[in-house]
Amino acid sequence: MLPTRFAALVLDWYGENARDLPWRTADATPWGVLVSEIMLQQTPVSRVLPAWEEWMKRWPTPAAMAADEPGEAVRMWGRLGYPRRALRLHECAVAITSRHSGELPTDLDALLALPGVGAYTARAVASFAFGQRHAVVDTNVRRVLSRVVTGVADSPPGSAARDLALAEPLVPTDDAVAARYAVAVMELGALICTARSPRCADCPVVADCAWLRAGKPAYDGPVKRPQGYAGTDRQVRGRLLAVLRDADGPVPQAALDIVWHEPVQRARALDGLVTDGLVDPLPDGRYALPGAR
Repeated sequence: MLPTRFAALVLDWYGENARDLPWRTADATPWGVLVSEIMLQQTPVSRVLPAWEEWMKRWPTPAAMAADEPGEAVRMWGRLGYPRRALRLHECAVAITSRHSGELPTDLDALLALPGVGAYTARAVASFAFGQRHAVVDTNVRRVLSRVVTGVADSPPGSAARDLALAEPLVPTDDAVAARYAVAVMELGALICTARSPRCADCPVVADCAWLRAGKPAYDGPVKRPQGYAGTDRQVRGRLLAVLRDADGPVPQAALDIVWHEPVQRARALDGLVTDGLVDPLPDGRYALPGAR
């Protein structure tokens, strides 16, 4: 399959089927794109949309975010999960404000130097916010390319270099077209070439799909098992953080003790939150979100 044919088919499909998302609009700011990318990590669009809109209302710029306490970022994060992402966004806003006069850098290396910004996020922001040509590979893109190009149901976890090597030749040479292609192939994986129930009949590249021609063989490589939630330290941490998010100020130990019956696990979860910088223990024995007093 010619790279130009693949890109053209995916782009034509995207033109007719793209979701109307606020971080994709012409007036979306680079900061808004970065916030969306951090929020969308391991979290579906349906949950991110309202959180992103509230976040952008309160902190429309990195400087606005940097001027607030990190605990307010944790509070606003709500129940999106993995709340350390909120702290990383706050650290990122501080860095953008202090190092780059409040404007996201356009250079890929400068984006990579920001706190909490990894290879995928840097490439995504450079592409989606600044229209640059980069191979942007998330879970959805990895799955599409594995199926269409290699005939395998999915790519093994932990293969970033191999994923980029597979993706790079398919990226159009023109910067603007490449940026649109990057989000288009991601959308194809999110809506059509899904993990469990791919809609092959609706796929624009079905005629070129090596996986379909091979009879859609099941993936037989190493699998990263999803973590459970009920009864885990993650659940306890979430309940403890909920108490602090809902409080107007610091809370006593007793307010945290009542949310989980098992004292050893509760203490371990609280210690973990303190270690991660998500909770501040105060000298008087109370606890607060970071920066709150």
